Amino acid sequence: MKIFTIPLVFVVCAAGAAADDKALTTYRQLAPETAVEITQAALKACREAGFQVAVTVVDRMGVTQAMVRDRFAGPHTPDTAWRKAWTAVSFRTDTLSMSDATKAGSPQAGARFITNALMIGGGVPVTAAGSIVAGVGVSGAPGGAEDDACARAGIAAVEEKLEL
Repeated sequence: MKIFTIPLVFVVCAAGAAADDKALTTYRQLAPETAVEITQAALKACREAGFQVAVTVVDRMGVTQAMVRDRFAGPHTPDTAWRKAWTAVSFRTDTLSMSDATKAGSPQAGARFITNALMIGGGVPVTAAGSIVAGVGVSGAPGGAEDDACARAGIAAVEEKLEL
């Protein structure tokens, strides 16, 4: 049985590669310095509003690029910020919108049970030239809308550096 399975898988994979005609792909990703700028700007926006938060920037694959936690932010905030950023890039939308779209009883409610997904406002995708290049997550403000505003302030601080 295994003798027939392996060639069949190879034939299917080879046919898919021939149709696409490309073996590799390229994509854009934030420079680490830009990720740090986003975290600093988001932290500053939250501080100015009187909030102690953690901010995480993940790359397009959900891997942490930069993280900062203010001195009085709760111990849960770094993980929560990462989960919000991860959710934003995984679902390709902000988590404030997802908190409403995935409420109990909705067709999308099951998304709340995906490991690491966190449907609380504060996670925002970062886009450049129409593609998601990163995600920002903020945790520690009194609510998701405030976390979201700080994340967007972080993105706005580097917007001119991102290709449109």
